[in-house]
Amino acid sequence: MGYLKTHQPCDDCGSSDALAVNDDGSSFCFSCERHRKSTDELLLDDEEDEEETMKHNPRHASHLNEGEFMDLPERGITKETCEAYNVTIAPNGYKHYYPYYNEDNELIAQKHRIYTSDNQKTFQTMGDWDQTTLFGQSICRKGGKYITLCEGELDALATYQMQGSKWPVVSIKNGAGNAVKDVQKAFEFLTSYDNIVVCFDNDRAGKKAAKKVAELLSPKAKVMHLNLKDANEYLIQDKIEEFTKLWWASERYTPDGIIAGTELWGVLKEGPTKTAIDYPYGGLNFLTNGIRMGELITVCAGTGIGKSSFLREIIHHIFKYTDDNIGMMFMEESVRSTAEAMMSLEVGKPLHLPTITGEPVCSEDRYLQAYQDTVGSGRYFFFDHFGSNSIDNILARIRYFARAVKCKYIVLDHISIIVSSQEHSFDERRTIDECMTKLRTAVQELDICLITVSHLRRLQHGSHEEGYAVSLSDLRGSASIAQLSDMVIGLERNSQSDDEEERDTTYVRVIKNRFTGRTGLCTKLFYNFADGRMVEKELDPANKDEDDDDDENSL
Repeated sequence: MGYLKTHQPCDDCGSSDALAVNDDGSSFCFSCERHRKSTDELLLDDEEDEEETMKHNPRHASHLNEGEFMDLPERGITKETCEAYNVTIAPNGYKHYYPYYNEDNELIAQKHRIYTSDNQKTFQTMGDWDQTTLFGQSICRKGGKYITLCEGELDALATYQMQGSKWPVVSIKNGAGNAVKDVQKAFEFLTSYDNIVVCFDNDRAGKKAAKKVAELLSPKAKVMHLNLKDANEYLIQDKIEEFTKLWWASERYTPDGIIAGTELWGVLKEGPTKTAIDYPYGGLNFLTNGIRMGELITVCAGTGIGKSSFLREIIHHIFKYTDDNIGMMFMEESVRSTAEAMMSLEVGKPLHLPTITGEPVCSEDRYLQAYQDTVGSGRYFFFDHFGSNSIDNILARIRYFARAVKCKYIVLDHISIIVSSQEHSFDERRTIDECMTKLRTAVQELDICLITVSHLRRLQHGSHEEGYAVSLSDLRGSASIAQLSDMVIGLERNSQSDDEEERDTTYVRVIKNRFTGRTGLCTKLFYNFADGRMVEKELDPANKDEDDDDDENSL
């Protein structure tokens, strides 16, 4: 099915040119997103189901048309601007060729804007369209003070020209309905700039898309409020000064956050906060009622007690019993080590070892199967922490995990590495306060579960490595770790015990529990070196102190 007519007026929303009529008589409006059959029956109002706006010809890049550089007088765009973006025009002017590049800045596709004999416009793409970046991204260096994001190629050209070619300007690829998808793909590039000015069309679809894009790019997004139809219209009408003033006056996007109590019933009627998933250990679930979205969970223990192994067990459990994506930020080990550890839990063998008792740990086929069943499944995403570990860099990655690749659970091991990378790292308390406040805000903003790790301060008498009980006062640095965490879980193990079983047994203590308020020793886990798993063992009732509520839990 193809489009018989495009850029037609829409009776539903009043748009002058957003309606496309199919050859079977049905239609779709790219402004109000309403799809009607030929009988005028309403089909949908969901952007995820909208049809493609363009016909696509997957021809190889070697077959792309070249055209010539020339002025576009009807658009007010000069030949020099076209040359800057490598936009060419067919000799008779009836077709524009907009180039699209991949991440390596190789020309791999084109969008054609075609003017028919009855002055209608149609669009066609050619080449490897799925691998393309934003229009204009290939000529912009990564990082800077300002970048403008437009809704179409002509608007990008016009904005660039009206700004005197001073600031980088790019455009989304597929119109307002697909803006979020385009921005998700270019998230890292766009957020490398300090300010992202969103300049979309002044119609219902453009405003709706601008808000969604600004939410995705917050807090760096600024939204322009146009009086004319679009950016190119300002150039056509020679209102460059007015456009420039509006550009500088663009407002920093602030997500809606004020809610009247009369509007809360829709949330309250759903009942108590639901558990997203249980922990893999019954004793821990008994005190905590499992894991919930919007929680910041801190795991703490002495050096070498098994925090990473404990975290991996939780991650593997989430992977096996949910369909959610997981972001992995293990700062003390390589991505390979983290990935191989998750594969090891799947097969129950320590895959990082070359042999066990002289025999290969795992066959090549089983190793490949373990990869495909876990980290190769498309649900794990890893942070390769080469480079800056500043809190702002970490937050940008957390937002990318949550927004661009839809991770609902993110693990950060550990907070101390971030603290040591900060500008004020000489003032550990101040730095931890800053980091924890930003992490707490991100958890609420993104509605994710963030599990982080904190080290403990050295004890004056004894050590945590000898199995001493963990308390909130033992958290290293600042009280903000305890104050801003929803759940604090301490791990205790006497790694120096003469008894082998005791040496390999970790006791789990809930130190803070904002959800139920219940704290105390809740279970013990035995680490089996043969399969690398932490298995729950029955806790001796005589050792339970789950009702021992520490006064510090009120923090």
